[in-house]
Amino acid sequence: MVMLPHQANVAGNVHGGEIMKLMDNAAYVVAHRHARANVVTARVDELTFHHPIMVGNLVICHAYLTFVGNSSMEVAVVVEVEDLYKESSRICALTAYFTMVALNAGGHPMRVPPLHLDNEEEHIEFEEGQKRYEANKNREKKCFVPRYYRI
Repeated sequence: MVMLPHQANVAGNVHGGEIMKLMDNAAYVVAHRHARANVVTARVDELTFHHPIMVGNLVICHAYLTFVGNSSMEVAVVVEVEDLYKESSRICALTAYFTMVALNAGGHPMRVPPLHLDNEEEHIEFEEGQKRYEANKNREKKCFVPRYYRI
């Protein structure tokens, strides 16, 4: 997708939220295809901005499953950027892990198929994803409210 002026600030830098939306959509497609059901974003981890994206740049999203639990799936998303006006190769611009949860027709989490791993690299990514899953599962779920904010 080519980035347009309405997606950027006055200096021509594309807003991070624009790219995050593309990443979320890519994660949705991958998780939906695997689960064959509606999925929602439950968590985003390790979202890292590696390189700026400018108006006129071509953005390419790559997304793939790294881990599957009972109802949740971890999707790794990599965003590459290419300057269409210069002879340059693609550069990694953003990376993140999206945790997607499959929902049944009643809106409740549902079991998803297991992930079939074809090679050693996929097994390693699965094990790393499982570690992230366990670490996140053990974290207390709480809504962060700064002290200065009054409800």
